[in-house]
Amino acid sequence: MNIEKTIDSLKRNGYTVSIFETGKEVVDYLKDIKGKTIGFGGSQTLTDLHLKDILSENNTVYVPDFPETGEDFVSTANKAMNTQLYFLSANALSENGEIVNIDAGGNRLAGSMWGHEKVYFIIGTNKIEENLDKAIWRARNIAAPLNSRRFHLKNPCALGEMKCYDCKSPSRLCKGMLVMLQNMENDTEVILVNEELGF
Repeated sequence: MNIEKTIDSLKRNGYTVSIFETGKEVVDYLKDIKGKTIGFGGSQTLTDLHLKDILSENNTVYVPDFPETGEDFVSTANKAMNTQLYFLSANALSENGEIVNIDAGGNRLAGSMWGHEKVYFIIGTNKIEENLDKAIWRARNIAAPLNSRRFHLKNPCALGEMKCYDCKSPSRLCKGMLVMLQNMENDTEVILVNEELGF
């Protein structure tokens, strides 16, 4: 894993890049955000950092993984799509600065591309792969199975050997995949954390 190459590639691809050694430093960096509406894309990384609780102190935060009382996933996801800021992670990142995400509903993919004042990707360095092929492999064979297990889904990748079976399960998480080759002309910041975070 070449972090410096990854940072240079992300910058060439049009992203603002910040790097921190620990998740705590990331939290300290972000906790001064105030008075914003914030949407989350489903993310174990954001959960690991307890960002919902921290950012909710001074902002209105919508997290589809944990909908507000009385609201379903779709209602909360729709609110998250219409916020000023959008936070998510990535299933994989190549050293060439290509960001890979897999999704079932598409809200996280859509939110990363359009409609917000600013988008933040928070990515642990454990997700960096040498090239795009390996990044896609990681997203399909590591991140998707682990997320299936997190949600206790009865997909083959969650129940058997941890790999993609290219299944037709109704609860399949990898129904769509987005590869961001460059920044989508948004104000997008990639925050790299030099520790293992999420899947």
